[in-house]
Amino acid sequence: MSKSDLKADLLRSHQEFIRYVDDLTIDEYDFAPDGKWTAGQQTEHLIKSTNPIVHGLSLPKFVLKLKYGSANRPSKTYQELVAKYHLKLDQGGKSTNQYNPKAIPGSHRKKKSKHLMNNIEAILSKLESWSEKDLDSYVVAHPLLGKITVRELFYFTTYHAHHHQLLIKHYLKGV
Repeated sequence: MSKSDLKADLLRSHQEFIRYVDDLTIDEYDFAPDGKWTAGQQTEHLIKSTNPIVHGLSLPKFVLKLKYGSANRPSKTYQELVAKYHLKLDQGGKSTNQYNPKAIPGSHRKKKSKHLMNNIEAILSKLESWSEKDLDSYVVAHPLLGKITVRELFYFTTYHAHHHQLLIKHYLKGV
């Protein structure tokens, strides 16, 4: 997938997520089965998950290389990365504490949606300085997936919004 496709898909997946949660009623936004996250918490989780990407892509590339090394394999495809993510989830993988959300009331919906979109816009802006080669050469650490290329990070971030939107839809079937 080209850089322009990465950008378009990342933006689209988050716009769709935000449109979906913004169209929920307050009761739907605040609903979750026991032990699961509400739509507000799903949004907060996506914010917490994109904050380090904004920061990481702001660092000079040599810092990433010093910290994580260079890719020693080609980037996975989008489908391969999503399959690896599902495998990790099936093996019991979960969000780590730093990405777990607190309770988010429905009254904060617009503020949270705006924060998430600001993060996505910042990420898209940072992507401008990355070449196609850079996306496959530099790696970062993902708490569940281990070391992944920056291209794979974009695949994950795109899918992540879709994944959490599907979770909300699944939970609301019980309403």
